[in-house]
Amino acid sequence: MNSLPPGLILIAAGLLLPFGGPRLRQGLILGAPLLALWWVWQIPDGVHLKLHLLDLAWMFPGADLKPGAFDLELVRGDRLARLFGTVFAVMAFAGGLFALPQKRTTELSAAYCYAGAALGVAFAGDIISVFIFWEIMAIGSTLVIWSAATKGARAAGLRYAAIHLLGGVILMAGIADYIVATQSIAFGGDAIQNILGFDRPGTWLILIGFLINAGAPPFSAWLPDAYPETSWSGMVFLSAFTTKTAVFVLIRGFPGMELLIWVGLYMIFYGIIYALLENDMRRILAYSIVNQVGFMVCGIGLAGSADPEFNRLALNGAASHAFTHIIYKALLLMSAGSVLYMTGKRKCTDLGGLFRTMPLTMICGTIGALSISSFPFTSGFISKSMISSSAAEQHMLWVWLALMAASAGVFLHAGIKFPWFVFFQKDSGLRPPEPPRTMRGAMVLFAFLCIFLGVWPDPLYAILPYPVSYVPYTAEHVVTMFQLLLFSGLAFFLLLPLMKRTLTISLDVDWFYRKFGTAVAREFGLQGEKLQIGVFGLVGRFLERGHSRMLRVAGPQSRMARTWQTAGMVGLILILMAVYLVLALA
Repeated sequence: MNSLPPGLILIAAGLLLPFGGPRLRQGLILGAPLLALWWVWQIPDGVHLKLHLLDLAWMFPGADLKPGAFDLELVRGDRLARLFGTVFAVMAFAGGLFALPQKRTTELSAAYCYAGAALGVAFAGDIISVFIFWEIMAIGSTLVIWSAATKGARAAGLRYAAIHLLGGVILMAGIADYIVATQSIAFGGDAIQNILGFDRPGTWLILIGFLINAGAPPFSAWLPDAYPETSWSGMVFLSAFTTKTAVFVLIRGFPGMELLIWVGLYMIFYGIIYALLENDMRRILAYSIVNQVGFMVCGIGLAGSADPEFNRLALNGAASHAFTHIIYKALLLMSAGSVLYMTGKRKCTDLGGLFRTMPLTMICGTIGALSISSFPFTSGFISKSMISSSAAEQHMLWVWLALMAASAGVFLHAGIKFPWFVFFQKDSGLRPPEPPRTMRGAMVLFAFLCIFLGVWPDPLYAILPYPVSYVPYTAEHVVTMFQLLLFSGLAFFLLLPLMKRTLTISLDVDWFYRKFGTAVAREFGLQGEKLQIGVFGLVGRFLERGHSRMLRVAGPQSRMARTWQTAGMVGLILILMAVYLVLALA
C-alpha cells in the first residue's frame, strides 16, 4: 500500500468531488488530505514503485545501458520529499477547510488534482514522472483560475496557460537532451549541472523550465497577473504548490548554482517594489510570493561553498522557508479572502476599519504578516534567518546586507501595509461580520502553526533534509531583528502619506506580451492584410490581362472563331492533303 504515490489520493478525491452529495464532498475534502499526510509518513527512504512503461533503448544502438535505466520511479522517498509532502498535505487540508463554503465544485476538484500533482512531483524519482505531474499541475491550476468564471479570470487564465505551456515545452526539450547525454531518466542524487555541465543546452533548458514556475525574471509577472483573478478561495491553493514545487526541483537539481543567488535577489526586490506600489490587497500578496520565493532561490544558490556545513545550512534554510512560507502565506490569503468574501472588495482604497467587526480575521492576518516579516517567535523568523546566516558564514557581505535590507522591505509591504490599509486605516464605513466558521477554523489552525513553529522550531528542524545545528534564538540575532523591524515600522508611518495608494496601474514586464506584443501582432496582421490585398490584386490583374489576350486570340470575336467561306475551307483541306502526300511519299 505504501508503494503508491500519495498524490493519487488527492487526485482521486478531486475527480470524485463533482459526483458526490454534500456529505461525501465534505468527507473527501477533509479526509483525503489527512489520509495523504498519513501515507506520506509511511514511505521510507528509497525507491518503492517502478513501472516499466518506457523503452528508449532504440535511441542508443550498441550502448551498454543499465538495467531499468528508463523505468519510471513514481515513488522515491527521502527526507526532502517527506518534508514537502507533509506541508503539501497540510496545505490541502487547511485549504479545503477554508473552501468548504465554496459552491463551485469545479474549483475544489481542480484544486485537489493540482495539490495531488504537487505531491507527485515531490516523490517522483525520475525526470519523466516529474514532467508528467508538472503538466497535471499546470492544467489543474489553470482550471482553478478559470473556475472564478469572470472575464478577468478567463483572460488571465489564458495568459497563465500560455506561459506554463511555454515552460513545459522548454523543460521537455531540456529533458530530451538530458536523456541523450546520460542515457537515463533518473532525477535526484547528483545535481543536474554536475551531470551535464553548462556546456549542454539541456542544463539551461531544464533550469529555465524550473525558474518559469518559480516566478523568476523575465516571467515573474504571470503570478500577480493570474492569481488575484481567482475566487476568494482559489488563490489560497495557488499560493502553495506551483512556486514551491519549483523550489523543490531546484534543490534537487541545482544546489549551489551561483547564478541562483542573483536571480533570487532580483526576485526579492522586484516583489518588494511592486508590492509597495500596489493598491489591490491580493496583488500585494501575489508580489509578496515572488519576493519570498526569491529568498528560497537565493538560499539554494548559497549552497555552493567548499564547506559542506554551510551548504547544509543554506539548503535547510531554503527548504524550511518553503515549509513555513506555505503556511503563513496561506494564512495571509485566507485573511484577504475572508475580506473579499464578506465585502466583495479588494482595493485598499475601498477598505479600512474592518477590525471593528472582523477582529479574528484581523488577528490571524496580523500573525501572518508578522510571520512573513520574520518577527521573533513566529515561523518566518526560524526559517528565513538560516538563509541570511548562511550568507554571513560564507562572508558574502553584500548578499547578507541585501537580505537584511529585503527583510525590512518585507515588513513594509506585507508586515505593515497589508494589515494597516485593510483593517486599520481610515474607516471605510463597512461593517461586515466574520466569515463562516470553517473559514475561521482554517485561519486559526494556520495562525497556531505560525506561533507554534516560531516558539518551538525543533519539530520542523527534525524533518529537514540535513541535520540541524543552527540556533535561531541568540541575543544578537533577536536584537538585530527587533531593531530592523522597529526602524522599518517607524519609516512606514513617517512616510505614510507616500504609502497611500490611488487607483493607478502598475506597469510590469507582462506589458510586453499583453500590450506591446498584442500591438505588434495587430500591426503585423494589418500589414499582412495589406500585403495579401496587394498580392491578390497583382495576381488578379495579371490573370485579367491574360484572359483578355486569350479572348482576343481564341474568343468568340477572335479571328479563329469567325465563320469561314466554303471555298476557303476546301482550299485549306487541299493544302493539308498535299502536305500529307508529300510527307508520306518522301
